[in-house]
Formats: sequence, structure tokens, C-alpha cells
Amino acid sequence: MSSIQIARYVISFAWLYHGIFPKLVHVAPIEQLIMSSAGFPDDISTLITKIAGVGEVMFGVLFFMFYKYKAMNILNIIALTLLLIAVAVMQPQLLIEAFNPVTTNIPLIAFSYLLLKDSQRG
Repeated sequence: MSSIQIARYVISFAWLYHGIFPKLVHVAPIEQLIMSSAGFPDDISTLITKIAGVGEVMFGVLFFMFYKYKAMNILNIIALTLLLIAVAVMQPQLLIEAFNPVTTNIPLIAFSYLLLKDSQRG
């Protein structure tokens, strides 16, 4: 399997996993914390979290299909950067926890950068 395909699978898997498990199957306490810090009541927080989960699953599927497109990788980089900034602003203590957005988002951004570089060659 090529490094390009590994990057494709890892990025798609991350979006799918983070959409399905901590948002749709079971709303993780950290997801609730982030939403409540935005000032939403619990029921609205849960709804927004579920909608975000559906969006992440959709993005994961779209990324899997269209990973060769420059725009898809740029959108991935922008989304992951904005999500990282949002956590840094709303719940900065999460940046030093185990399995935090720094250690997940930055490698995914790097994989998209590699996919961007590959798309410019071919």
C-alpha cells in the first residue's frame, strides 16, 4: 500500500470515527464540555454535537472519495486548524490531555499536506 493511500485511509478514518463514536453513538463528556463552554444549554449542545457528528461522517466519506482534489485537502487543513483553535480558545486545558487535538489534528494536517504535494506532481 502506498503512503498516499495510507494518508487517505487515516484521514478518512479519523473523520468517520470522531463523527460516529464520540458524537453519534455516545456523546462524549468532552464534547458536552466544549459545547457547553460555547454557552449552549445541554439539550441544544447535544443536538449540535449530533449534527456535527453527521457532518464529520459525511466529510469522511467525501474525503475518501475525493482525496486527490486540492480543494478537499485545503478544506481538511482549514477545518482541522479551526477545530484546534476552537478547542484552544474554549477549553485550552484539553490541549495537554492524553489523545488531545494537538496530537490528532496536526498529523492529519501533515497527511493532507502530503496529499496536496502529491496532487501537484500528477
